[in-house]
Amino acid sequence: MTEYHDHEWGVPLHDDRRLFEMLVLEGFQAGLSWATILRKREAFRAAFAAFEIPRVAAFCEADVARLLGDAGIVRHRGKIEAAVGNARRALEIEAEFGSLAAYFRPHTVTPGAAPQTIADLSAETEGSRLLSRDLKRRGFSFVGPTIVYSFMQAVGLVNDHAAGCVMQAEAEEARAALLGGLGPA
Repeated sequence: MTEYHDHEWGVPLHDDRRLFEMLVLEGFQAGLSWATILRKREAFRAAFAAFEIPRVAAFCEADVARLLGDAGIVRHRGKIEAAVGNARRALEIEAEFGSLAAYFRPHTVTPGAAPQTIADLSAETEGSRLLSRDLKRRGFSFVGPTIVYSFMQAVGLVNDHAAGCVMQAEAEEARAALLGGLGPA
């Protein structure tokens, strides 16, 4: 968990494959611990074609059956089918916006005061509710506002590193560099 926190969580992503991976993994995490998902991450990558969006979008019922038999991942039909369907929706977003990154970028939250402790964090925000609604409108599933907020935190759309955390300033610098210092698009 420390490795994930110090090198990934909250660092802005602009790579569509990695964004898709995080969206899928956050959906699989629902009702489970993030530690469980991280322990199974390599198995998820193998099972879901390294999260290459076009390959996952091409999965058929035989692939769903294969995944349901894969003890290395979380075997939940609804979540597996959501990952395949969400890959298809992600292709539509890429066609419309040019990339998933371009779609998600306007949802970057302008930095405010850093939370003092983990207890200061909300499970969802107005921003995550808006993004969740839009994703659902586009046909995505397993993208409720809590899952979406966790995704936003993980991929740096919001910087929820606590005040005093060594990663707080570093994550904010990475966000500023990615956004050209201009804030949300």
